[in-house]
Amino acid sequence: MRRMIFTLAFFGNWILFAIASIPLLAAPRRWCMPVFRAWGRCSIWLLKVIVGVRTEFRGLENIPDGPVLVAAKHQSAFETFALATLFDDPSYVLKAELKRIPFFGLWVRKLDMTAIDRSKGVRALKELAADAKSAFESGRQLIIFPEGTRVAPGEPAQYKPGVGLIYEAGDVPCLPVALNSGVVWPSRQRPNKPGLIIVEALPVIPPGLPRKQFQRMLEGAIEPATARLIEEIRTDRGTRLPAAD
Repeated sequence: MRRMIFTLAFFGNWILFAIASIPLLAAPRRWCMPVFRAWGRCSIWLLKVIVGVRTEFRGLENIPDGPVLVAAKHQSAFETFALATLFDDPSYVLKAELKRIPFFGLWVRKLDMTAIDRSKGVRALKELAADAKSAFESGRQLIIFPEGTRVAPGEPAQYKPGVGLIYEAGDVPCLPVALNSGVVWPSRQRPNKPGLIIVEALPVIPPGLPRKQFQRMLEGAIEPATARLIEEIRTDRGTRLPAAD
């Protein structure tokens, strides 16, 4: 029942924000960003009051000013809206197909999200690097999920080369982000039990490192921190995860 109520409230909340903000489609993009972040905060609140899932943000002092590459663990739909609340002018790296969804695509384009057309192969990565560099030059924070898809807690990590390409082309610091959202909000499901989601911003990786070294440092920062956060809430408020082998 909680899952159904939250699903209706979550999508109803988005529709309400999107319709009420239609006049902003004619306004500068930056005028839309406070609304985007407000929708994210409201969604976090709905998650708490309906399902009993609390959210804790840690390491916010590690977030640098100005343009930054945000590389986050991806375990559920939670981080697709929650991370935006932490930044002034965020842009998500997302699939180009989302731009073609009626109405939703209008807002994807209006917020100038960074789309990648995977059907283009290698050329898609080059275009992604160019778009990311443009976003950084505008002072934006680019949010990417280095594994390219949601990965359940405990599954092996497979970091894609795109994050390293963006890091190299952008010449900006990278903020690794660990989280444990998949414990209480499983991939491709809706949350249905109380729990705690912890999002932790880790110390930044400075710009200018060789790409392979950067990728090793990124994975070496995110994966142990994610495992630690999962272990921390293993039995939080009845949320249980099988012990690691």
